[in-house]
Amino acid sequence: MPHVFLPDLRLHYSEQGPKDGPVLVLAHALGADLSIWDAVCARLPANLRVIRYDHRGHGASDVPKAPYAMGAMIRDAEGLLDHLKVKDAAFCGLSVGGLVAQGLAVKRLDLIRTLILSNTAARIGHESLWEKRIAAAESSSKAALVQETLERWFPRQDLSQPRIQTVKAVLDRTALDGWIGTMHAIKGTDFYTPTSGLRLSTLGIASSDDASTPPDLVRETAALVPGSQFHLIRRAGHLSCVDQPEEFATTVTDFLRSTGHMS
Repeated sequence: MPHVFLPDLRLHYSEQGPKDGPVLVLAHALGADLSIWDAVCARLPANLRVIRYDHRGHGASDVPKAPYAMGAMIRDAEGLLDHLKVKDAAFCGLSVGGLVAQGLAVKRLDLIRTLILSNTAARIGHESLWEKRIAAAESSSKAALVQETLERWFPRQDLSQPRIQTVKAVLDRTALDGWIGTMHAIKGTDFYTPTSGLRLSTLGIASSDDASTPPDLVRETAALVPGSQFHLIRRAGHLSCVDQPEEFATTVTDFLRSTGHMS
């Protein structure tokens, strides 16, 4: 899969679908990589040009030394879309990917026509929460960090299930600097005011069993944008795209068609 060379790192990305098709960008969660979208991508319409990428410090992208700033993560997405000469994309961000989506829409509205905010918020948690998580990540084992994350993302589920073990393998591979660096970026981000100024088609997607970004928080964030829509996926945790990929893909496809982004 290709990389784009940005001023301070190489960013890994993938594309599927026709180059002249309507664009859907997918941005993943903290600690994960672009593979969490595999099951969703397999269910999306063939005429979509789907672009996925690994955040800095994740997957096959370069791993700068922690900490990271949200502004840098937004510039990464901006640089990728400029490199690919993309305009008027639908941008779907999950968790920290949703923060990047909001920030990029505020900064470069020419790049984003439609916003999909999945299992995310204008502000995720609070500074003291992230300070505790950063301290724990720096002092405890990587195995403990991965286990705690899985338990929070997939509550009341059997963690030995193959799809969850696949996510575990991704988390195991993620560099600690990438994980901790991104925690710092999330800790300092509050997009309530900027997001409330957006005027574009927006969909919020929440999960019934998401302890990280509960449904009410996702609904509140989507509602910051006038005319937004909201969809709740049941029997899913924080990674709704992994727990219920068919419903996720159908929800996104229906929304893109209803907004005229694709036929």
